[in-house]
Amino acid sequence: MQLSKTEEQVMQHLWKLEKAFMKDLLQAFPDPKPATTTVATLLKRMHDKGFIGYELHGKAREYYPLVKKSDYFSKHVNGLIKNFFNNSASQFASFFTASTDLSIDELEDLKKLIDNQIKEQKK
Repeated sequence: MQLSKTEEQVMQHLWKLEKAFMKDLLQAFPDPKPATTTVATLLKRMHDKGFIGYELHGKAREYYPLVKKSDYFSKHVNGLIKNFFNNSASQFASFFTASTDLSIDELEDLKKLIDNQIKEQKK
């Protein structure tokens, strides 16, 4: 299951805050802030999809993420690789390095990350 763009915006704030009441989420948005009813609707949808949970404090709900940001991002990247790059991570990496304006330092950093991952998997 996937979040809409607006649900992702709410989720980004919730990941950052870790736990938040409605007022905390509204404060996290830049001006002009969304309507309370809009955020409430988004939170209900996100809860129904299983992305967030909440604890009741009287009548107020304190929301928290049920899905880790890294897990959500990983699923998106894997879907992107599957759908646009014939399920080939090397095609994705080739496109990414050729089609972005990475500096030599950034490319060297990527190379180090890959080399370290190779070492880890060989253990």
